[in-house]
Amino acid sequence: MTSPEQQAAVWRLLDANLDRSREGLRVVEDWCRFALDRADLVARLKDLRQRLGLLHAERYKQARHTASDVAAGMAHLAQAERTNPQAVVSANCGRVQEALRVLEEFGRAEDPALAAEAASARYALYDLEVELLRASSGGDHRRALLQTCRLYLVTSPSDQLERVVEAALDGGVRLVQYRAKEGSLAPGGEPITDAHRLEQARALRQLCSRYGALFLVNDRIDIALAVDADGVHLGQGDLPPALARRLLGPEKLIGRSTHAISQLRLAVSDGCDYVGVGPVNATPTKPGRDPVGLDYVRQAAAESPIPFFAIGGIELGNLSAVQEAGGRRVAVVRAITEAGDPAAAARQLLEALA
Repeated sequence: MTSPEQQAAVWRLLDANLDRSREGLRVVEDWCRFALDRADLVARLKDLRQRLGLLHAERYKQARHTASDVAAGMAHLAQAERTNPQAVVSANCGRVQEALRVLEEFGRAEDPALAAEAASARYALYDLEVELLRASSGGDHRRALLQTCRLYLVTSPSDQLERVVEAALDGGVRLVQYRAKEGSLAPGGEPITDAHRLEQARALRQLCSRYGALFLVNDRIDIALAVDADGVHLGQGDLPPALARRLLGPEKLIGRSTHAISQLRLAVSDGCDYVGVGPVNATPTKPGRDPVGLDYVRQAAAESPIPFFAIGGIELGNLSAVQEAGGRRVAVVRAITEAGDPAAAARQLLEALA
């Protein structure tokens, strides 16, 4: 049996940890709101905080007695070391998780509903913390991986889309763009719909995640958000990069097709993470567009401060000319998608690019 004194102590303990968890959630929530502009993260954090607030019983608040708390005001040197937003976010996520564990343990006998809610919130926060830290670091993990990529696969509609992409990933490709323009055909031969696009993008996103590869969506920010892609690739006629950044958040990648050095300079000033440079050669994937040739590749190599991928009819046979012009990264479509052995084709291109 719990004595009245012990029950009062448990109530004080539950009150303190409810306050602690809700305060920590609010710290992180405000960072997402005012610094990251991430309404999606704000909504998830607010939901956790409000659900805990509904279970903050009046009897717990009435048991509060700060004057008799032997640890009130106690600080630690580690608090002074939180000198950047990532440290603050990490510390408060840890604070909330610890408080939720206390609520879970001591609430089982006293308040099962609170214990269950605390356990649910703790597991939700484990996943949320990863997203928060990535958002606070500005997507550095994605940009670091982008810097290592030399070969970029852009897909084209195919009955064997997943098989081809998985083979390319098996061959070493670590950057994939899903591209299915208006007028493309679905696997059954009928005009492609957004339902088809969503299904295909979700499947390719899962494949890329399995291989640790970056996955981007061409043009369609809505589909990129729906499948949690690593970013989008925009053409010159698509939404402005600034608007795409506002919709996607700071941690996602934004690339842009460019056909002249003036467009590359604008993409850099717009905050794009990389650019496509081309088409270097005439290509059926860009019918009616005159190739820019290797001169633009030379200009990009001399000036671009961000990664650029030469694109347009590039294959193993003409890759050396692109490299001599300064192109160290290339994007390809048919060189892999129409190869008899896509994995072998990817490996050969990567070996040449190395």
